[in-house]
Amino acid sequence: MKYVVLCFLCQIAVIGYVQRVGINSASVPVQGDLRIDTEQFGALGAVFLLGYALMQVPSGWLADRWGSRSTLTLYALLWSTLTALIGFMPDFGSVLAIWFAMGMAQAGIFPCAAKAIGAWIPDTQKAMASGLVGSSTMLGTAAASTLTALLLTQVSWQSIYVMYGLAGIVWAVGFALVIPERDVSVSKPAPVMTAADWRRLFTNVSMWLISGQQFFRAAAMIFFINWFPKYLHTERNVSELEAGVLTSWATGGAMLGGICGGFFSDWLLRRTGWRRLSRQGIAVVGLSLASVLVLVSYFISDVLAATALLTVGAFTAAFGGVSGYTVTIEFGGRRIGTVFSMMNMCGNFGAAISTYAAGAIVERTGNWDIALFMFAVIFFVDAVCWALLNPKGTLFDDEGERRGGSPT
Repeated sequence: MKYVVLCFLCQIAVIGYVQRVGINSASVPVQGDLRIDTEQFGALGAVFLLGYALMQVPSGWLADRWGSRSTLTLYALLWSTLTALIGFMPDFGSVLAIWFAMGMAQAGIFPCAAKAIGAWIPDTQKAMASGLVGSSTMLGTAAASTLTALLLTQVSWQSIYVMYGLAGIVWAVGFALVIPERDVSVSKPAPVMTAADWRRLFTNVSMWLISGQQFFRAAAMIFFINWFPKYLHTERNVSELEAGVLTSWATGGAMLGGICGGFFSDWLLRRTGWRRLSRQGIAVVGLSLASVLVLVSYFISDVLAATALLTVGAFTAAFGGVSGYTVTIEFGGRRIGTVFSMMNMCGNFGAAISTYAAGAIVERTGNWDIALFMFAVIFFVDAVCWALLNPKGTLFDDEGERRGGSPT
């Protein structure tokens, strides 16, 4: 059953990302129909991520109390209904409001997925599972760019969003019918959070660094998710369809990187027993390489060669970035949902800020180079966070802290 659960989690990661990023490959008709500029289009991505960030901790807390199956089913039904409604919104203001609400509803997807991984997957396979789920977001991004570009040749972007919403509703019904509620019915539910627990969550140094690495990682990776098709189309002068295909290179590289990173991290842990090397070590190397490769791509004039270089950068970033989910799941103990959602909230604040900043920079300067340099610097700062991070045991559970004596 654990592999069935993992399959469902990967599926909803794909569907969720198709729903949220498909609009980026439809930027020209969307901007034309809604009469908006590049900065306003960036605001769409920013409000989604703002709503997503604000609901992270509440959704994670709810997953700890109700269980991942019930909570994820509810959220998937809600956000997919909102996705379908996008196709009926007549103007920018209404799309902006629905996009914000959709972000709030999608906030539960990864806290619930992390809770399910904690309940169903053994410790020596958690990085593998995290890598597969995380990489599925990149598969969703790649599918969104290519699928949306192809569908636009046949139907309107509004019709596409109705179809994307229906796909999520079908998934939610199947998930509710097939998957049992293991993390509540088998595992002991997490106790109610006390004032001291909340204080520990917000003041623990390792928690700050876990949240910091996610803030910067998400802020950098959003380039490949939200802006890469636009960058290729406007800066590298390729068609929308070609931009969609080339975007799938980078997102495919990130997907493969997450899968390889997860399997390698677990293998290294089994081989050496050294948690710091197998988790934080690969993150430092992967994100440092990503910073260098994004920077070097600026000097490559050939669009295919530059895209190939950025694809390798996306691979190395995802290879090391898989540790973000794994370390947080290990650190969360019985409150995985709450701890994971705190980390993910910070990541989405970072992504929202950099999404808007990139759009504003390009709109006001007409220069993609500044934005590209910004993403390279963010990757490097993320690597520094990982170099400083070394959590032991779990944040709340005494028995977890006694287990945390692996080599550092």
